[in-house]
Amino acid sequence: MKLTAHADLSALNTFSLAARCRWLAELTRVDELPSLMATPEFLGQPRLILGGGSNLLFTCDFEGLVIHNRLRGIQVEDGGDHWLLQVAAGESWHELVCHTLAQGMPGLENLALIPGTVGAAPVQNIGAYGVELASFCRHVDTFNWHTGQQERIPAEACRFGYRDSIFKHDYQESHLITAVGLALPKAWLPVLGYGPLGALAAPTPQAIFETVCATRMAKLPDPAVLGNAGSFFKNPVVSAAQADALKERWPTLPVYGAGEGQSKLAAGWLIDQCGLKGFAIGGAQVHGQQALVLVNRGGATAVELIALAAHVRDAVQQRFGVLLEHEVRFMGASGETWLDEVLA
Repeated sequence: MKLTAHADLSALNTFSLAARCRWLAELTRVDELPSLMATPEFLGQPRLILGGGSNLLFTCDFEGLVIHNRLRGIQVEDGGDHWLLQVAAGESWHELVCHTLAQGMPGLENLALIPGTVGAAPVQNIGAYGVELASFCRHVDTFNWHTGQQERIPAEACRFGYRDSIFKHDYQESHLITAVGLALPKAWLPVLGYGPLGALAAPTPQAIFETVCATRMAKLPDPAVLGNAGSFFKNPVVSAAQADALKERWPTLPVYGAGEGQSKLAAGWLIDQCGLKGFAIGGAQVHGQQALVLVNRGGATAVELIALAAHVRDAVQQRFGVLLEHEVRFMGASGETWLDEVLA
């Protein structure tokens, strides 16, 4: 395993923020992990597992070991009424979607163009256009830092929720995701309840894929051109009564069901109604076409992005009484942190 001291992380996060780590390890084989645990670079150091760096904001340099997950491989089995996939955590999520469609195994097309790696998908329980990873996940394979052993976590034990899982809580520090098991039903059914998908005259998997890609590309800036981490804030979930009251005052507010007695609001709409599209603090800016995205328009610092996130959150809370939570992970010197902690 290659270890690099004082490594530059600017090319390993899609915000393109200047940041360094004390040590960087390139992980290409699971069997390298036990030997890594015995090194001085590992012992007593904060750890960060890094995939595509597409959902991460470095608030400062990371004073520990960054493990860049570059595990590769896709295995497919015929499970009768399902295609069973075993996908290594370092694989690109979007390339997996493309691969499954090309091989005649649809189901993931609504999740096209979501940035990042397969290993990051269960952490966030990624979702888009009415589909979540949890619908297809069979298990998540992990390496337990505490025991030095590999463990398979069945989907029902992953505690999947809206942009949430056990890997953001109990297992955040103890488990490294090495692979994800998926089951794609051969009896394919389209999911057309969100956005422009309902207007498709012939909703084939390829048509859904192309529509999702076109919609995302029209709304979301390419991180290679304009540094960003996709949707910066979660769509807030509020009580149905609060949603009804807001809808009565603002009839065009998009509201979606979110379980009994709860509703989900469109965070981008809330931000847009505060007149914040294009608003900037230094090099950090609310994207001009998609208010849910904060961008590095060139030379932005972490301080500027943090200040912009706080301004957006406070503006929405003041106008609508709704508190936005950031979906992007904030990474401090020794581990994950939060907006209020950084501002304190």
